[in-house]
Amino acid sequence: MKTIQQIALKIALAVMMFAGTVSPAFALDLETARTSGLAGEVDNGLLAIPPGAPTDAQEMITNINNSRRAEYAKVAAQNNLTLEAVGTIMSQKIYARLPAGTWVQVQGKWIKKAR
Repeated sequence: MKTIQQIALKIALAVMMFAGTVSPAFALDLETARTSGLAGEVDNGLLAIPPGAPTDAQEMITNINNSRRAEYAKVAAQNNLTLEAVGTIMSQKIYARLPAGTWVQVQGKWIKKAR
């Protein structure tokens, strides 16, 4: 049986491999959207528009979420997990890397990350 750490490592590697296929401008756009409050991370591993933010980043959010769902589905299938479980594991990994002040949604409630 695979441990959670082994599964988390596989997920992290899959996301890093995926990130390597994305152009630097695309990654910069996501970072800019996060730091400017146009996009926030949700505890299911996906992005959303934070409260009060304009919908300027909606197309980018939709594209990234579609890519994330596809990667999460691959990892879920390889590790006999649900898509939701993979999303939750990834949200924890993403959260750990986010700077303070980034919008995050936890259990349906939007907050700015403290640290």
